[in-house]
Amino acid sequence: MVVPATRSAVARIGRRVLAPLVLAAALATGPVQAQDADAERWIPTWSASPQPVWAPDFIAPVNVPRALRDQTIRQIARLSLGGSEVRIELSNEYGDEPLTIGAARVALAGEGSAILPDTDRVLTFGGRTSVTVPPGAPIVSDPVDLAIEPLGSVAVSLYLPEITPASTWHGEAVQTAYIGAAGDVTGAPEIAEATTVTSRLFLSEILVDARPGARAIVTFGDSITDGTSSTPDANHRWPDFLAERLVEAGANVAVVNQGISGARVLRDRMGVNALARFDRDVLSHPHADTVILLMGINDIGWPGTLLTPKGEPAPSAEDIIGGYEQLIARAHGNGMRIIGATLTPFENTFEGNPLFGYYNEEKEAKRQAVNAWIRESGAFDGVIDFDAAVRDPANPKHIRAEFDSGDHLHPQDAGYEAMADAVDLELLGVKP
Repeated sequence: MVVPATRSAVARIGRRVLAPLVLAAALATGPVQAQDADAERWIPTWSASPQPVWAPDFIAPVNVPRALRDQTIRQIARLSLGGSEVRIELSNEYGDEPLTIGAARVALAGEGSAILPDTDRVLTFGGRTSVTVPPGAPIVSDPVDLAIEPLGSVAVSLYLPEITPASTWHGEAVQTAYIGAAGDVTGAPEIAEATTVTSRLFLSEILVDARPGARAIVTFGDSITDGTSSTPDANHRWPDFLAERLVEAGANVAVVNQGISGARVLRDRMGVNALARFDRDVLSHPHADTVILLMGINDIGWPGTLLTPKGEPAPSAEDIIGGYEQLIARAHGNGMRIIGATLTPFENTFEGNPLFGYYNEEKEAKRQAVNAWIRESGAFDGVIDFDAAVRDPANPKHIRAEFDSGDHLHPQDAGYEAMADAVDLELLGVKP
Protein backbone atom coordinates (compact mmCIF):
# COMPACT_ATOMS: atom_id res chain seq x y z
CA MET A 1 0.00 0.00 0.00
CA VAL A 2 1.42 3.39 -0.98
CA VAL A 3 0.23 6.20 1.26
CA PRO A 4 -0.13 9.64 -0.35
CA ALA A 5 2.49 12.14 0.80
CA THR A 6 1.17 14.50 3.43
CA ARG A 7 2.94 16.98 5.67
CA SER A 8 1.63 15.35 8.79
CA ALA A 9 -0.05 12.28 10.22
CA VAL A 10 -2.83 12.00 12.78
CA ALA A 11 -0.59 13.32 15.54
CA ARG A 12 -0.45 16.59 13.61
CA ILE A 13 -4.20 16.99 13.21
CA GLY A 14 -5.15 17.83 16.77
CA ARG A 15 -3.94 21.43 16.82
CA ARG A 16 -4.56 22.49 13.24
CA VAL A 17 -7.05 20.68 10.98
CA LEU A 18 -5.91 21.55 7.47
CA ALA A 19 -7.76 24.63 6.14
CA PRO A 20 -10.85 24.02 8.30
CA LEU A 21 -13.04 26.68 6.70
CA VAL A 22 -12.32 25.45 3.19
CA LEU A 23 -12.96 21.87 4.19
CA ALA A 24 -16.15 22.86 5.96
CA ALA A 25 -17.45 24.54 2.86
CA ALA A 26 -16.52 21.62 0.65
CA LEU A 27 -17.50 18.70 2.85
CA ALA A 28 -20.00 20.21 5.31
CA THR A 29 -19.38 20.20 9.03
CA GLY A 30 -19.90 16.52 9.84
CA PRO A 31 -16.67 15.01 8.41
CA VAL A 32 -14.51 17.81 9.80
CA GLN A 33 -16.03 17.43 13.25
CA ALA A 34 -15.45 13.68 13.07
CA GLN A 35 -11.82 14.27 12.10
CA ASP A 36 -11.37 16.69 15.00
CA ALA A 37 -12.95 14.21 17.42
CA ASP A 38 -10.71 11.39 16.25
CA ALA A 39 -7.59 13.54 16.56
CA GLU A 40 -8.58 14.58 20.07
CA ARG A 41 -8.69 10.91 21.10
CA TRP A 42 -4.90 10.70 20.91
CA ILE A 43 -2.09 12.22 22.92
CA PRO A 44 1.65 11.87 22.31
CA THR A 45 3.34 10.04 25.17
CA TRP A 46 6.83 9.60 23.69
CA SER A 47 8.77 11.09 20.78
CA ALA A 48 12.16 11.29 19.10
CA SER A 49 12.70 14.25 16.80
CA PRO A 50 13.65 13.16 13.25
CA GLN A 51 17.05 14.22 11.94
CA PRO A 52 18.85 13.83 8.62
CA VAL A 53 21.96 11.67 8.72
CA TRP A 54 24.79 14.14 8.32
CA ALA A 55 27.31 14.23 5.54
CA PRO A 56 30.62 12.32 5.82
CA ASP A 57 32.56 15.59 6.23
CA PHE A 58 30.95 16.26 9.64
CA ILE A 59 33.12 15.36 12.62
CA ALA A 60 30.42 13.48 14.58
CA PRO A 61 30.20 9.74 13.80
CA VAL A 62 27.13 8.04 12.35
CA ASN A 63 26.65 5.07 14.64
CA VAL A 64 24.13 3.16 12.53
CA PRO A 65 24.50 1.05 9.38
CA ARG A 66 24.27 3.14 6.25
CA ALA A 67 21.50 0.84 5.02
CA LEU A 68 19.49 -2.21 6.10
CA ARG A 69 18.02 -4.96 3.90
CA ASP A 70 15.84 -7.93 4.85
CA GLN A 71 16.37 -7.03 8.51
CA THR A 72 14.29 -6.28 11.57
CA ILE A 73 15.02 -3.46 13.99
CA ARG A 74 13.47 -3.52 17.48
CA GLN A 75 13.40 -0.22 19.37
CA ILE A 76 12.51 0.31 23.02
CA ALA A 77 10.72 3.38 24.34
CA ARG A 78 9.50 4.28 27.81
CA LEU A 79 6.22 6.15 27.70
CA SER A 80 5.16 8.95 30.03
CA LEU A 81 1.36 8.53 30.09
CA GLY A 82 -0.18 5.09 29.77
CA GLY A 83 -3.34 4.06 27.98
CA SER A 84 -5.47 1.19 26.74
CA GLU A 85 -4.80 1.77 23.03
CA VAL A 86 -1.63 2.72 21.21
CA ARG A 87 -0.48 3.76 17.77
CA ILE A 88 2.95 4.60 16.44
CA GLU A 89 4.23 7.18 13.99
CA LEU A 90 7.10 6.54 11.58
CA SER A 91 8.93 9.22 9.62
CA ASN A 92 10.56 9.20 6.20
CA GLU A 93 11.07 12.94 6.41
CA TYR A 94 14.66 12.94 5.15
CA GLY A 95 14.45 9.99 2.80
CA ASP A 96 15.05 10.45 -0.91
CA GLU A 97 13.26 7.19 -1.69
CA PRO A 98 10.04 5.52 -0.53
CA LEU A 99 10.35 3.68 2.79
CA THR A 100 8.90 0.17 2.72
CA ILE A 101 7.80 -1.38 6.00
CA GLY A 102 7.21 -5.08 5.40
CA ALA A 103 5.80 -5.74 8.88
CA ALA A 104 5.50 -3.89 12.19
CA ARG A 105 4.58 -4.93 15.72
CA VAL A 106 4.35 -3.40 19.16
CA ALA A 107 4.55 -5.17 22.52
CA LEU A 108 5.40 -4.50 26.12
CA ALA A 109 9.17 -4.63 26.48
CA GLY A 110 11.04 -7.15 28.58
CA GLU A 111 14.78 -7.22 29.33
CA GLY A 112 17.16 -6.42 26.50
CA SER A 113 15.57 -7.26 23.14
CA ALA A 114 12.87 -9.43 24.76
CA ILE A 115 9.15 -8.72 24.62
CA LEU A 116 6.29 -10.05 26.71
CA PRO A 117 4.85 -12.45 24.09
CA ASP A 118 1.25 -12.29 25.33
CA THR A 119 1.26 -8.54 24.63
CA ASP A 120 2.55 -8.76 21.06
CA ARG A 121 0.32 -6.88 18.60
CA VAL A 122 0.49 -6.65 14.80
CA LEU A 123 0.45 -3.07 13.58
CA THR A 124 -1.51 -2.17 10.48
CA PHE A 125 -1.69 0.92 8.30
CA GLY A 126 -5.08 1.49 6.77
CA GLY A 127 -5.82 -2.16 7.58
CA ARG A 128 -2.73 -3.53 5.84
CA THR A 129 0.31 -5.09 7.44
CA SER A 130 2.81 -3.55 5.03
CA VAL A 131 3.11 0.03 3.87
CA THR A 132 5.24 2.26 1.67
CA VAL A 133 5.89 5.76 2.98
CA PRO A 134 6.73 8.44 0.39
CA PRO A 135 9.83 10.60 0.76
CA GLY A 136 9.30 13.45 3.19
CA ALA A 137 6.18 11.94 4.77
CA PRO A 138 5.24 10.52 8.16
CA ILE A 139 2.74 7.74 8.65
CA VAL A 140 0.69 6.70 11.66
CA SER A 141 -0.48 3.19 12.40
CA ASP A 142 -4.02 2.07 13.09
CA PRO A 143 -4.85 1.81 16.81
CA VAL A 144 -4.29 -1.48 18.64
CA ASP A 145 -5.56 -2.53 22.04
CA LEU A 146 -2.64 -2.70 24.44
CA ALA A 147 -2.84 -1.80 28.11
CA ILE A 148 0.23 0.23 29.12
CA GLU A 149 0.85 1.65 32.56
CA PRO A 150 2.33 5.15 33.02
CA LEU A 151 6.12 4.91 32.62
CA GLY A 152 5.71 1.54 30.92
CA SER A 153 8.11 0.50 28.14
CA VAL A 154 7.16 -0.81 24.73
CA ALA A 155 9.13 -2.48 21.95
CA VAL A 156 8.41 -1.43 18.36
CA SER A 157 9.68 -3.89 15.75
CA LEU A 158 9.99 -2.96 12.07
CA TYR A 159 10.86 -5.31 9.22
CA LEU A 160 12.65 -3.61 6.32
CA PRO A 161 12.52 -6.02 3.34
CA GLU A 162 14.21 -3.80 0.76
CA ILE A 163 17.49 -1.89 0.66
CA THR A 164 16.68 0.87 3.14
CA PRO A 165 19.12 3.74 3.62
CA ALA A 166 19.27 5.00 7.21
CA SER A 167 18.12 8.41 6.07
CA THR A 168 15.80 9.55 8.87
CA TRP A 169 17.12 8.88 12.34
CA HIS A 170 17.50 10.25 15.85
CA GLY A 171 21.17 10.12 16.67
CA GLU A 172 21.25 10.32 20.47
CA ALA A 173 18.77 7.74 21.69
CA VAL A 174 20.65 6.76 24.88
CA GLN A 175 18.70 3.52 24.40
CA THR A 176 19.73 0.25 22.82
CA ALA A 177 18.05 -0.84 19.59
CA TYR A 178 18.43 -4.37 18.24
CA ILE A 179 18.98 -5.23 14.56
CA GLY A 180 18.45 -8.82 13.48
CA ALA A 181 20.79 -10.53 11.01
CA ALA A 182 18.16 -11.44 8.40
CA GLY A 183 14.45 -11.90 7.88
CA ASP A 184 11.22 -10.84 9.50
CA VAL A 185 11.58 -11.50 13.22
CA THR A 186 9.18 -8.78 14.34
CA GLY A 187 7.21 -11.36 16.35
CA ALA A 188 10.19 -13.11 17.90
CA PRO A 189 10.18 -13.19 21.73
CA GLU A 190 13.82 -12.09 21.56
CA ILE A 191 16.13 -11.08 18.71
CA ALA A 192 19.06 -13.47 18.87
CA GLU A 193 22.56 -12.46 17.77
CA ALA A 194 21.44 -8.89 17.23
CA THR A 195 23.63 -5.97 16.26
CA THR A 196 23.01 -3.10 18.67
CA VAL A 197 22.95 0.64 18.12
CA THR A 198 22.04 3.53 20.39
CA SER A 199 20.18 5.59 17.79
CA ARG A 200 16.60 5.59 16.50
CA LEU A 201 15.59 4.74 12.94
CA PHE A 202 12.28 5.98 11.48
CA LEU A 203 10.39 5.76 14.81
CA SER A 204 9.29 9.30 15.68
CA GLU A 205 6.28 9.21 18.00
CA ILE A 206 4.03 6.98 20.10
CA LEU A 207 0.48 7.98 20.98
CA VAL A 208 -2.06 6.58 23.43
CA ASP A 209 -5.77 7.15 23.86
CA ALA A 210 -6.24 10.34 25.85
CA ARG A 211 -8.11 10.19 29.14
CA PRO A 212 -10.40 13.16 29.90
CA GLY A 213 -8.32 16.22 30.75
CA ALA A 214 -5.05 14.75 29.51
CA ARG A 215 -2.50 17.23 28.26
CA ALA A 216 1.13 17.27 27.12
CA ILE A 217 4.25 19.28 27.88
CA VAL A 218 6.93 19.49 25.18
CA THR A 219 10.59 19.74 26.20
CA PHE A 220 12.33 21.48 23.29
CA GLY A 221 16.10 21.54 23.41
CA ASP A 222 19.52 20.21 22.53
CA SER A 223 21.73 17.41 23.86
CA ILE A 224 21.04 18.31 27.49
CA THR A 225 17.34 17.64 26.87
CA ASP A 226 18.20 14.66 24.65
CA GLY A 227 20.01 13.08 27.62
CA THR A 228 23.60 12.94 26.36
CA SER A 229 25.92 11.30 28.93
CA SER A 230 23.06 9.81 30.95
CA THR A 231 23.18 6.06 31.56
CA PRO A 232 22.01 4.15 28.47
CA ASP A 233 18.71 2.27 28.87
CA ALA A 234 18.11 3.84 32.31
CA ASN A 235 15.71 6.65 31.26
CA HIS A 236 17.68 9.23 33.21
CA ARG A 237 17.25 12.25 30.95
CA TRP A 238 15.85 15.26 32.81
CA PRO A 239 12.49 14.97 30.94
CA ASP A 240 12.33 11.32 32.14
CA PHE A 241 12.81 12.39 35.75
CA LEU A 242 10.19 15.11 35.22
CA ALA A 243 7.74 12.52 33.87
CA GLU A 244 8.32 10.43 37.01
CA ARG A 245 7.58 13.44 39.22
CA LEU A 246 4.35 14.10 37.32
CA VAL A 247 3.23 10.48 37.67
CA GLU A 248 4.02 10.57 41.40
CA ALA A 249 1.92 13.73 41.68
CA GLY A 250 -1.01 11.96 40.01
CA ALA A 251 -0.94 14.36 37.06
CA ASN A 252 -2.56 13.39 33.77
CA VAL A 253 0.29 15.02 31.85
CA ALA A 254 2.54 13.56 29.14
CA VAL A 255 6.14 14.66 28.62
CA VAL A 256 7.20 14.78 24.98
CA ASN A 257 10.98 15.01 24.52
CA GLN A 258 11.96 16.95 21.40
CA GLY A 259 15.63 17.37 22.17
CA ILE A 260 18.24 16.95 19.44
CA SER A 261 21.90 16.63 20.32
CA GLY A 262 23.73 19.57 18.75
CA ALA A 263 20.55 21.55 18.14
CA ARG A 264 20.80 25.29 17.66
CA VAL A 265 18.23 28.06 17.67
CA LEU A 266 19.45 29.73 14.49
CA ARG A 267 21.39 27.26 12.34
CA ASP A 268 21.20 23.70 11.03
CA ARG A 269 23.77 20.92 11.31
CA MET A 270 22.76 18.09 13.65
CA GLY A 271 19.10 18.59 12.76
CA VAL A 272 17.38 21.68 11.47
CA ASN A 273 17.31 24.88 13.50
CA ALA A 274 14.71 25.54 16.19
CA LEU A 275 12.77 28.06 14.14
CA ALA A 276 12.44 25.58 11.28
CA ARG A 277 11.32 22.59 13.37
CA PHE A 278 9.07 24.40 15.85
CA ASP A 279 5.84 23.63 13.98
CA ARG A 280 6.63 19.92 13.63
CA ASP A 281 8.17 19.32 17.03
CA VAL A 282 6.07 21.61 19.23
CA LEU A 283 2.96 23.22 17.76
CA SER A 284 1.58 20.15 16.02
CA HIS A 285 1.16 17.90 19.06
CA PRO A 286 -2.46 17.31 20.09
CA HIS A 287 -3.22 18.27 23.71
CA ALA A 288 0.15 20.05 24.10
CA ASP A 289 -0.37 23.30 25.99
CA THR A 290 3.13 24.09 27.31
CA VAL A 291 6.66 24.03 25.90
CA ILE A 292 9.88 24.28 27.91
CA LEU A 293 12.67 25.84 25.84
CA LEU A 294 16.29 24.99 26.71
CA MET A 295 18.46 25.82 23.72
CA GLY A 296 21.17 28.28 22.75
CA ILE A 297 24.38 26.95 24.26
CA ASN A 298 25.43 25.44 20.91
CA ASP A 299 24.74 28.73 19.14
CA ILE A 300 27.25 30.23 21.57
CA GLY A 301 29.79 27.40 21.80
CA TRP A 302 30.02 25.97 18.28
CA PRO A 303 31.52 28.94 16.34
CA GLY A 304 35.28 28.68 15.96
CA THR A 305 35.36 24.90 16.52
CA LEU A 306 35.50 21.92 14.17
CA LEU A 307 31.72 21.67 14.44
CA THR A 308 31.04 24.65 12.17
CA PRO A 309 32.02 25.34 8.57
CA LYS A 310 34.98 27.66 8.24
CA GLY A 311 33.90 31.29 8.26
CA GLU A 312 30.46 30.73 9.75
CA PRO A 313 29.68 33.90 11.73
CA ALA A 314 29.05 33.72 15.44
CA PRO A 315 25.62 34.96 16.56
CA SER A 316 25.41 37.65 19.17
CA ALA A 317 23.40 37.33 22.37
CA GLU A 318 20.87 39.64 20.72
CA ASP A 319 20.59 37.28 17.74
CA ILE A 320 19.79 34.35 20.03
CA ILE A 321 17.28 36.43 21.98
CA GLY A 322 15.66 37.43 18.68
CA GLY A 323 15.21 33.72 17.95
CA TYR A 324 13.58 33.25 21.35
CA GLU A 325 11.20 36.11 20.65
CA GLN A 326 10.09 34.44 17.44
CA LEU A 327 9.42 31.15 19.24
CA ILE A 328 7.51 32.96 21.98
CA ALA A 329 5.34 34.76 19.43
CA ARG A 330 4.57 31.54 17.57
CA ALA A 331 3.78 29.62 20.75
CA HIS A 332 1.43 32.35 21.96
CA GLY A 333 -0.15 32.61 18.51
CA ASN A 334 -1.04 28.92 18.80
CA GLY A 335 -2.40 29.16 22.33
CA MET A 336 0.60 27.57 24.03
CA ARG A 337 2.50 28.68 27.11
CA ILE A 338 6.28 28.82 26.69
CA ILE A 339 8.66 28.54 29.63
CA GLY A 340 12.27 29.63 29.28
CA ALA A 341 15.08 27.65 30.88
CA THR A 342 18.45 29.23 31.63
CA LEU A 343 21.56 27.92 29.89
CA THR A 344 23.73 25.76 32.13
CA PRO A 345 27.44 26.39 32.90
CA PHE A 346 30.08 25.27 30.41
CA GLU A 347 33.50 26.51 31.50
CA ASN A 348 36.32 24.38 29.98
CA THR A 349 33.91 22.31 27.90
CA PHE A 350 35.77 19.68 25.82
CA GLU A 351 39.08 20.74 27.34
CA GLY A 352 41.92 18.67 25.93
CA ASN A 353 40.07 17.21 22.95
CA PRO A 354 39.74 18.40 19.32
CA LEU A 355 36.57 20.38 20.13
CA PHE A 356 38.34 22.56 22.70
CA GLY A 357 37.50 26.18 21.99
CA TYR A 358 33.80 25.59 22.61
CA TYR A 359 34.27 27.77 25.72
CA ASN A 360 35.99 31.11 26.17
CA GLU A 361 35.29 34.21 28.24
CA GLU A 362 33.60 36.03 25.37
CA LYS A 363 31.21 33.11 24.94
CA GLU A 364 30.58 33.04 28.69
CA ALA A 365 29.60 36.71 28.52
CA LYS A 366 27.03 35.81 25.85
CA ARG A 367 25.60 33.06 28.05
CA GLN A 368 25.30 35.48 30.95
CA ALA A 369 23.55 38.05 28.73
CA VAL A 370 21.11 35.45 27.40
CA ASN A 371 20.38 34.14 30.90
CA ALA A 372 19.80 37.66 32.22
CA TRP A 373 17.22 38.23 29.48
CA ILE A 374 15.50 34.90 30.18
CA ARG A 375 15.25 35.74 33.89
CA GLU A 376 14.41 39.43 33.67
CA SER A 377 12.62 40.23 30.41
CA GLY A 378 9.23 38.82 31.38
CA ALA A 379 8.84 37.59 27.80
CA PHE A 380 8.38 33.94 28.79
CA ASP A 381 5.35 32.67 30.67
CA GLY A 382 7.68 31.36 33.36
CA VAL A 383 11.33 30.60 33.99
CA ILE A 384 13.16 27.44 35.13
CA ASP A 385 16.63 28.28 36.43
CA PHE A 386 18.63 25.22 35.38
CA ASP A 387 21.81 27.30 35.62
CA ALA A 388 21.25 27.83 39.35
CA ALA A 389 20.34 24.16 39.81
CA VAL A 390 23.63 22.71 38.53
CA ARG A 391 26.30 25.41 38.81
CA ASP A 392 29.18 25.20 41.27
CA PRO A 393 28.55 27.77 44.02
CA ALA A 394 32.31 28.34 44.31
CA ASN A 395 32.70 28.82 40.53
CA PRO A 396 29.36 29.67 38.86
CA LYS A 397 30.90 29.38 35.39
CA HIS A 398 31.41 25.64 35.98
CA ILE A 399 29.01 22.75 36.52
CA ARG A 400 29.16 21.16 39.98
CA ALA A 401 31.66 18.30 40.09
CA GLU A 402 29.10 15.78 41.31
CA PHE A 403 26.84 16.62 38.35
CA ASP A 404 29.57 16.76 35.68
CA SER A 405 29.73 13.89 33.17
CA GLY A 406 33.38 14.76 32.57
CA ASP A 407 33.13 17.00 29.51
CA HIS A 408 32.10 20.01 31.65
CA LEU A 409 28.99 20.58 29.53
CA HIS A 410 26.64 17.63 29.97
CA PRO A 411 25.31 16.54 33.34
CA GLN A 412 25.32 12.90 34.34
CA ASP A 413 22.35 11.13 35.94
CA ALA A 414 22.45 13.01 39.24
CA GLY A 415 22.69 16.31 37.40
CA TYR A 416 19.71 15.51 35.21
CA GLU A 417 17.71 14.53 38.28
CA ALA A 418 18.64 17.83 39.94
CA MET A 419 17.40 19.67 36.84
CA ALA A 420 14.05 17.88 36.96
CA ASP A 421 13.79 18.57 40.70
CA ALA A 422 14.32 22.28 39.96
CA VAL A 423 11.07 22.43 37.96
CA ASP A 424 8.22 23.95 39.97
CA LEU A 425 5.30 21.66 39.11
CA GLU A 426 2.87 24.47 39.83
CA LEU A 427 4.51 26.34 36.94
CA LEU A 428 3.26 23.46 34.81
CA GLY A 429 -0.24 23.65 36.27
CA VAL A 430 0.24 20.65 38.57
CA LYS A 431 -0.27 20.56 42.31
CA PRO A 432 2.61 18.51 43.80
